[in-house]
Amino acid sequence: MKKISLLESVIKGIQISILSVFVVVLGCSSESTPRQVETTKIDTIESIDSQSVETVISVTEETLQLYQRYCAQCHGVKGHGDGINALYLVVPPRDHTKSDYLETRTDQQLFNAIKFGGLAVGRAPCMPAWEHTFEDKMIHSLVNYIRELCNCKTL
Repeated sequence: MKKISLLESVIKGIQISILSVFVVVLGCSSESTPRQVETTKIDTIESIDSQSVETVISVTEETLQLYQRYCAQCHGVKGHGDGINALYLVVPPRDHTKSDYLETRTDQQLFNAIKFGGLAVGRAPCMPAWEHTFEDKMIHSLVNYIRELCNCKTL
C-alpha cells in the first residue's frame, strides 16, 4: 500500500511539473497583450515608484524556500537562469548571479518586476506577476535575496 501512495505522489508531481511548463509556455506566446492592460499596469507602477518606498526586509528561511518553490523553476536552484522551464521560454530567464545587469536596477524596479510581472515593466512577458501570491514584505525579501545572489548593490 505504501508503494502505491509513493507512486501516486511521484505521478502527481510529474503532472504538476508538466502543467507548470504548459502554463509558462502559453504565457510566453508571441502574441502581445492588449495595450490597455499594459498602460494600466505601467500607470500603477509609476505611482508606486513615485512613493519611493525603501523597505529593508531580511532574507529568511521562508524566503529561500519560496525562491526554490516559485522562482527556481525558471531562474534555477542557484539563480543561474537554468531552471527546468528555462529551455521552453522564448526569453531566457535572468541569471540572478550576474551583477552586470542587476546593478543597473533599483530595488524598486526589481520589486515591480516581481509584483507586476515582466511585461508590465517592459521586460520579458514570461515573467509572471506575483502580486496575488506574495505579500509586499515577501517581495522585498526576495529582492534582497536576489541582491545576495548577485553580490551587488542597488543604484
